[in-house]
Amino acid sequence: MPDPIFADRRLAEIYDPLDPNRDDLDVYAAIVDEFGARRVVDIGCGTGTFACMLAQRGIDVTGVDPAAASLEVARGKRHAEKVEWIHGYATDVPRLEADMATMTANVAQVFITDDDFADTLQAIHSVLKSGGRLVFEARVPQQRAWLGWNREQTHAVTDIPGIGPVESWCELLEVMEPLVTFRWTHRFHADDALIESTSTLRFRQRQEIAQALADTGFVIDAVQDAPDRPGREFVFIASRP
Repeated sequence: MPDPIFADRRLAEIYDPLDPNRDDLDVYAAIVDEFGARRVVDIGCGTGTFACMLAQRGIDVTGVDPAAASLEVARGKRHAEKVEWIHGYATDVPRLEADMATMTANVAQVFITDDDFADTLQAIHSVLKSGGRLVFEARVPQQRAWLGWNREQTHAVTDIPGIGPVESWCELLEVMEPLVTFRWTHRFHADDALIESTSTLRFRQRQEIAQALADTGFVIDAVQDAPDRPGREFVFIASRP
């Protein structure tokens, strides 16, 4: 199922205004350039920021996401007409012989079970051409990022053009490692609507991810640090032999 924070139309519409700084995507764009990828599949593309960024550069992009509301927002962006949008999962992507597949932000952590993660990796393996690469990030469990997921550290009020002030905050609900469950609350001041969205992420150890990749037939080329979150995330680059 799509994450509720992306599936609700009102939440999808404010996702970008609430998180306008996407410097985290620069590392992915640099990797695309480094390997000269010309056909890219963005798994869990959300509101399409990265897909449209690549399309603007003349890259053949397919954006895939299970949240219809997010794709509606994505289709309204500049350069969206150059992207092939698929409402679904990695398993719904045809064999594209892609040069690269990406999973930015928390996408790789939304697969709670080993089976779901394995199925997704296998689907991506099938989408890539021989020598194609998979690039994704995962938070380092030992850094315990969830300790900052509380109202005191996340509360904000953002005035969004055409929508008005939106108050938002996060609350940690449960930690049963490797699973962490949290809730975002958004209050729309214009009509005092309150929308809550509960999500669960799985914090896999580096070796767990490496084993899952190997089991799928990937070869790990590198595990890098995330420049925007030094020491807090792994960035995996794996290739299909």
